[in-house]
Amino acid sequence: MLNNRQSDFRGDINSSRMQTPSYSQKRKTAVITGGTGTIGQALVEIISKRYDVVFTYLSNRNKAAELEHLYSAKAYRCDITDINVAKRISMKHDCDLLINNAGISQIKEFSQLTELDWYKMMDVHLSGPFYFTQAFLPGMISKKSGCVINISSVWGVHGASCEVHYSTAKAGLIGFTKSLAKEVGPSGVRVNCIAPGVITGNMNRGFSEEVLNDLKENTPLGRLGSAKEVAIAALYLAGAEFVTGQVLGVDGGFGM
Repeated sequence: MLNNRQSDFRGDINSSRMQTPSYSQKRKTAVITGGTGTIGQALVEIISKRYDVVFTYLSNRNKAAELEHLYSAKAYRCDITDINVAKRISMKHDCDLLINNAGISQIKEFSQLTELDWYKMMDVHLSGPFYFTQAFLPGMISKKSGCVINISSVWGVHGASCEVHYSTAKAGLIGFTKSLAKEVGPSGVRVNCIAPGVITGNMNRGFSEEVLNDLKENTPLGRLGSAKEVAIAALYLAGAEFVTGQVLGVDGGFGM
């Protein structure tokens, strides 16, 4: 796997600090990977309504600073496929809700895929969640409380032509979710998964207008989804105390 990468681990990209809640009981903490992406930004916004938010990002420093300011969040610039990153963040922050959201996409015919394409896709979508979950899970187990939400994809459920490596990685994340939910359920920790459909934003910039229109026509609700709709689903799962091991499709009915 592509590991041992160097990360620019800068927690204090701004001098901002999480604001103390005005009420007496301290709010719980959520850790979100990929906080500056399309879905990541919506997650930071929505989840911050009920949690203190810590998030990672890879390169968009300006957006990270903006999110820190708007939502009293804490940002870490890092590569989630660096095995040491999650351990370092877990030493600085408790975690009640972990959302493994960071992702990449690539449209490429299977015959043209390179070894680098394959391992990079697996590293981001499987190794990153593995590192972060393993780092924060012991704290959840010790408290007998906690929630992990993995962001998969409709293509991890149904598969997508010219996205074999992406679909495979997202399907793997579903298997990760279901297996871990069974293992840690007796410890009071829940693990769920969201499988977004086609969401407006950068992840689908490789699709032509014709393809997007075709996807809309094959979606019963007749439109693309929004990142905020995915984030609202995550907030629901965070509070759904009797829900674990589930894959929640936020896809407008695609593939029914």
